[in-house]
Amino acid sequence: MSDTPVAEMSFEQAMAELEQVVGNLERGDVALDDSIKLYERGAALKARCEAKLKEAEEKVAAITLDGKGQPSGLKPVEGL
Repeated sequence: MSDTPVAEMSFEQAMAELEQVVGNLERGDVALDDSIKLYERGAALKARCEAKLKEAEEKVAAITLDGKGQPSGLKPVEGL
């Protein structure tokens, strides 16, 4: 596991570490206390990935289309 705070991770960093956490938990050779810590870290990583995906979806949704369905510009997204 990385010592990087989850809130500072990019989507790619968080996803890579989440995959490691899941792999460790699936193997089942981790002590109970460590499993709990891994699970908590995994939950935080999952939340970070979901937040970063939501940000990306909002940016994509802000692309405006013309009458023919072609991109015609960008509409500012509130809060970004």
